[in-house]
Amino acid sequence: MKPKSKILIIAGSDSSGGAGIQADIKTVTALGSYAMTAITAITSQNTTGIKSIVSIDAKEISNQIEFTAKDIRPDAIKIGMLHSASVINAVVKSLNKIKIKKIILDPVMVAKGGTKLINSKAIKTLKKKLIKKVSLITPNIPEAEVLINSKIRNKKDIEPASSNIVTGSVDGVMTAPVIADAIRIHLHPDSICFHLIRPRKPRINCSIGI
Repeated sequence: MKPKSKILIIAGSDSSGGAGIQADIKTVTALGSYAMTAITAITSQNTTGIKSIVSIDAKEISNQIEFTAKDIRPDAIKIGMLHSASVINAVVKSLNKIKIKKIILDPVMVAKGGTKLINSKAIKTLKKKLIKKVSLITPNIPEAEVLINSKIRNKKDIEPASSNIVTGSVDGVMTAPVIADAIRIHLHPDSICFHLIRPRKPRINCSIGI
C-alpha cells in the first residue's frame, strides 16, 4: 500500500521507546505514512529517568538529513531534540539545502524526569535561527516559558504566550499543558482551541505532519 506521506524525523533516540525518534516512528507508521530518520543523540533511559546521553557529530546529522532527502524527498519534517548550538546550526544549513516547507518543531529542552537536554547557548541559537524556519512549534508549558522568557501561570496566559512565539514564517504554535488534559493550537491570525485526553506530544506533532 502506498504511504500517505513521507516524514523525515530529526530527533534523539529513546532506548525505552516511550519518546524520541522511536515514538515518532510508531506514530508515523500507525497513521499510514513512511518514516525516515536523522538521529541527533543516543540516550540510555527508562521510565524512571536518563542514565546517559551520547551526542552524534553535527556533520553526521547533516549527512543523514541530506543523503536521505536526496533519494526520498520528505513531504514534511518533524524536529525534536537538538542538544547543542553546533547541531542546530548544522540542521538549519541542511534545511536550507533540501528546501522542505512543512517543518514542525518540538523544542525539546527538558526530559520528563527533569534532566536538562539543551544548554543556554543552544536555546539562543534555536530562537535566533531555527524558529523562523518552521511552520509549527509544539512546546510544552516549561518550554514555552523558556522561549518567551516569562512564566505561564494559567490557561489565560497561553494565548498571548503563543502569540509572542509566532514570528517570521511560523504559522502557528501548539502548547501542550503538562498537567491539564488539553492542548491549544494557535494559528496566526486565528486561534483554535480543542481538547484531548492526556495528550502525548510526540504523537500529536508527528500526526500533524501527515
